[in-house]
Amino acid sequence: MKSILKVLGWLLVVAAITLYTFRDPDSDPKAMVAKYGAPPSKFLKLPDGQIIHMRDEGPADAPVIVLLHGSNADLHTWGPWTDQLKGKYRVIRLDQIGHGLTGADSKGDYSPQGFANRLAQVVDALGLKQFALAGNSMGGGIAIRYALDHPERLSALVLVDAAGAPQTEKAKGNLAYTLLGIPGGSLVMQQVTPRSMIEKSLRQSVANQAIVTDAAVDRYWELLRYPGNRQATMERMALPRVPYSQQQFAQLKMPVMVMWGEEDSLIPLSSGKLMASLIPGSTLVTYPGIGHIPMEEAAQRSAGDLATWLAAHGVPGKPG
Repeated sequence: MKSILKVLGWLLVVAAITLYTFRDPDSDPKAMVAKYGAPPSKFLKLPDGQIIHMRDEGPADAPVIVLLHGSNADLHTWGPWTDQLKGKYRVIRLDQIGHGLTGADSKGDYSPQGFANRLAQVVDALGLKQFALAGNSMGGGIAIRYALDHPERLSALVLVDAAGAPQTEKAKGNLAYTLLGIPGGSLVMQQVTPRSMIEKSLRQSVANQAIVTDAAVDRYWELLRYPGNRQATMERMALPRVPYSQQQFAQLKMPVMVMWGEEDSLIPLSSGKLMASLIPGSTLVTYPGIGHIPMEEAAQRSAGDLATWLAAHGVPGKPG
């Protein structure tokens, strides 16, 4: 028995040394703010003291579109859409809790309801009465939660390769999510998150490889290591994932557009088709040869489709 305990002790020591040797430290917050938080970035302070990194662009009196990024992404993923839409719309995007320069949530609540509650605080602080809400991946699932809680606030709902529908086929996934699913993997990834892993995971998530630039990989890698974000990721990923029910989807009475990359390896197209079929009157648009993030992979096409659809559903952009 003593010999077994001794071996286990040595294994723990070796594991600790390995983690220390290969660990990737947190990124420097001041450097990250300087690099990714320059104007037009703003830092909104909520009533409980939580700081939210956000950008608010376009005419102040134009119809508003709020954009929610996906898991381990940040507000910069919406840059291509913002560039195309901000001439006629007021475009608001934010780093959600546990992501980007917002960092850890002061309440430690990373449930979909927790994210939706933070969104509610943000839009209230900005004085938004009604707006269109778009979300990608995890952000899409949060957008659905907010829409169920506050349907009267939404002029339209846009779900881009969104989480939330039951999955009828197994997703291929990517390296990071695979490692998170291994026992003990999340503990290791709190310390060891090499840039090469981030690049491989991003490449596995998209079909249009042209968007996987060195700058994009650096951004994902550096902001994942922003203080508090890795711990937040592990806590969020440990929560059970419960799809929305048919009854909940049927409650979405506002105009709904479902956008999907046909080559999405994280949330298959079958989930997008199912989601669209469960939401009464929704519009489904799919993109051949595009993966999980159409707003980057097919930016001009998807933003154009969005603007056309919004105008057809009573949310036209401000005349130029």
